[in-house]
Amino acid sequence: MSLDALRRHSAVALREMLIAREISAVELMQAVLGAAERLQPSHNCFITLAPEAAMEGARAADAALSAGETPGLLHGLPCGVKDIVNTAGMRTTFGSLLQAGNVPTQDAVAAARLRAAGAVIFGKTTTPEYGAKCLTDAPLFGRTPNAWSLEHSSGGSSGGSAVATALGIGPISVATDGGGSTRIPAACNGVVGLKQSLGAIPHSQVPDAFGNYTYVTPMTRDVASTALMMQAMGGAHPSDPWSVGAPVPDYPAAARPEGDLAGKRILFCPAPPGKPISAAMQAAFDASLTRLADLGAELEPFDGEGLDVEPIWRAINHTTWRARFGPMAERDGDRMTPSLLRQLALAQDVSGVDYQQAMFDRAALFRRVQGLFERADFLVTPTISRAAPGIGQDLFDPLEIDGVAYPDMRPNWFPWCMPFNLTGHPAISLPCGFTPEGLPLGLQIVGRFREDASLLRAAALFEAASALLDRWPDAAFA
Repeated sequence: MSLDALRRHSAVALREMLIAREISAVELMQAVLGAAERLQPSHNCFITLAPEAAMEGARAADAALSAGETPGLLHGLPCGVKDIVNTAGMRTTFGSLLQAGNVPTQDAVAAARLRAAGAVIFGKTTTPEYGAKCLTDAPLFGRTPNAWSLEHSSGGSSGGSAVATALGIGPISVATDGGGSTRIPAACNGVVGLKQSLGAIPHSQVPDAFGNYTYVTPMTRDVASTALMMQAMGGAHPSDPWSVGAPVPDYPAAARPEGDLAGKRILFCPAPPGKPISAAMQAAFDASLTRLADLGAELEPFDGEGLDVEPIWRAINHTTWRARFGPMAERDGDRMTPSLLRQLALAQDVSGVDYQQAMFDRAALFRRVQGLFERADFLVTPTISRAAPGIGQDLFDPLEIDGVAYPDMRPNWFPWCMPFNLTGHPAISLPCGFTPEGLPLGLQIVGRFREDASLLRAAALFEAASALLDRWPDAAFA
């Protein structure tokens, strides 16, 4: 089997091949590192590559099998990690010039669990500075273009992980999601991006553990591989109060595309009231609803009232950033991303009362969504309202949708992502089609709180019905 052919296989298939000794971890890592070297100049999806450490880890994985050791869930699988997730001994820059030489001494809990399961971390994927926008560019490394088109954005903030996964530079990647940062680039690049239930995977780096709305997440090409990562990363940890008592079901078993959706009730809405959706996204959304109906689901529209929450999300998020990065901006603002500085400025006039009101509104939002789930098993929406914008798009530029310019990017491009960061419900973005120009589009399925396994089952069934896994970006194997 050629090295390029190895890269076409899912994490689940590769694990089986490794354990059966049909391939070696060294061969697999050579394939991944070779692709990274070839594609990095054009797609710029890594800030740091660590080939020597990666090959050492691959050799150790092969030696462990030769010695008869029991393989882990992710034994020998190459894994890229977003560069805001700490990795011991491997540079972690947060996409910032101010952290360009930072080398953590300790793994984040999620990264440590991946290593314990046998994954071999080979590089750190690109992120805007501190993951602070929905586009992936920063003064430290430049821009990361879309896997399917160098003329378009990869989305963000986990653009590097999404592009690497879409191009087959590793079967699994680690992303993060504070307002859509996993699901947006997953949709833009045609891969699977899960934002799990709050606490399902511990987040050991978040400063405000109790008020948390950010997640360390899987990024893969298929639902079964996402389930494998969930199994390895999930479960309680003392660093994260939301993880205490979180169940760890058999995610890989749940993610098998068996049976159908008969008896499952789905509420769907293409856009919150007054928000736009492109014709291409509407067409893909309608086709997705047909697939879900064909799987036996009962579909019912809902109006989306009360779920356009960008002002609430912004009041919480930007004040959090101001507390974290404000002193840094005062000292070294001339070396920081202009869009991050503008977002910090937006929080200057948010009072403590304003923040607390936003937290009250967050609680009301949770109860609103819980009310929807009293009559539904899943909610279904587009992940994004249009495909990836041009590579030159800035966060504060108008966003064009079918010839109409909208002044605010967040509430008009991904209004459906932010609500579920705040409520904690699991939400997954799945490839659901392409624009006439060949850019991917994404469908979001939202599950009941802490029913991630049920969400993975529905996602696997939709994925199988969509039959898009054999489609790759031209650049992946050029």
